[in-house]
Amino acid sequence: MQTIRRREFVQNTLLTCVGVSMAGTLAQASLPSFQQSGKRIGIIGLDTSHSIAFTKALNAKDASEVFHGFKVVAAFPYGSRDIVSSSERIPGYTAEVQKFEVEIVDSIAELLTKVDFVMLETNDGRLHLEQALEVIKAGKMMFVDKPVTASLADAIILYETARKFKVPIFSSSSLRYITGIEEILSGRIGAITGAFTFSPAKLEKTHPDLFWYGIHGVETLFAIMGTGCASVVRVSNDETDLVTGTWVDGRIGSFRGIRSGKGDYGGIVFGEKGILPLGGYSGYNPLLVQIIRFFESGVVPVKSEETLEILAFMEAAELSKARSGIPVELSTVWKLAYEKNGGH
Repeated sequence: MQTIRRREFVQNTLLTCVGVSMAGTLAQASLPSFQQSGKRIGIIGLDTSHSIAFTKALNAKDASEVFHGFKVVAAFPYGSRDIVSSSERIPGYTAEVQKFEVEIVDSIAELLTKVDFVMLETNDGRLHLEQALEVIKAGKMMFVDKPVTASLADAIILYETARKFKVPIFSSSSLRYITGIEEILSGRIGAITGAFTFSPAKLEKTHPDLFWYGIHGVETLFAIMGTGCASVVRVSNDETDLVTGTWVDGRIGSFRGIRSGKGDYGGIVFGEKGILPLGGYSGYNPLLVQIIRFFESGVVPVKSEETLEILAFMEAAELSKARSGIPVELSTVWKLAYEKNGGH
């Protein structure tokens, strides 16, 4: 029955999308300059600090020139309703964004009439598919914060629907742009032969383990190693995760998830010409710059294939844990995800 309902949901979504206008509502000429059509951003989800950080950066009176006049003009607060650590933030974060002249609206539908682009910030990845499809139906380009969804199966539907209706979607953790990664990717140590990354990995019972917070370090690992992971093995206890992937070309990349002691972000990258450590967390602005470039150009900074493989890596780690630490092929989790979607 669950598979049938899911298939009906996907089919109904696609049918509803047919014929929907791809044009956004134009702003009235009398609006303040930052609310003029073309650079208006709407936020879905005021249950995460990311929403506050992005709004403060974009709407500050001395906003960086690299943001090119883009501003957050409206927000729909919800948002998780049953993850207490998220839902309890909503009243305070709502009041905070209002200080920056952000209009609070009662629905995503209302939000979409007031903005040109969307940042889907809801902290609860279980809600992302439903919320994102409403944005896609309106033809709005969208940044989807981590995790893009709370399952690989949902992410496949999201990206396939976005591709069908030609709506660019970008998703990434800010840790993709960790200090030091640019020089490594520019070839300073030659071809990358392997990597080890680490980050906090707090757990949330409603999400697969790494989806909630470990995704930050996993995103860094994939930013360095690229796609092509073939299998994953995970060693896990209450304090630590160690997840090791083997790529199809024989390279090995590992992620350490921290749940006790000092929590931080970083890693070590191994190359043909040298070994370099990654620097620390560099804040939200490097990611925000990429989001604005994406909104301006329509060019997605991270391909969907890579984002989907990150989710497959994390689901393989979940399955490896459930199977007492034996290696799991990524092909296995891809098969399970498509079966969950009724073969579609």
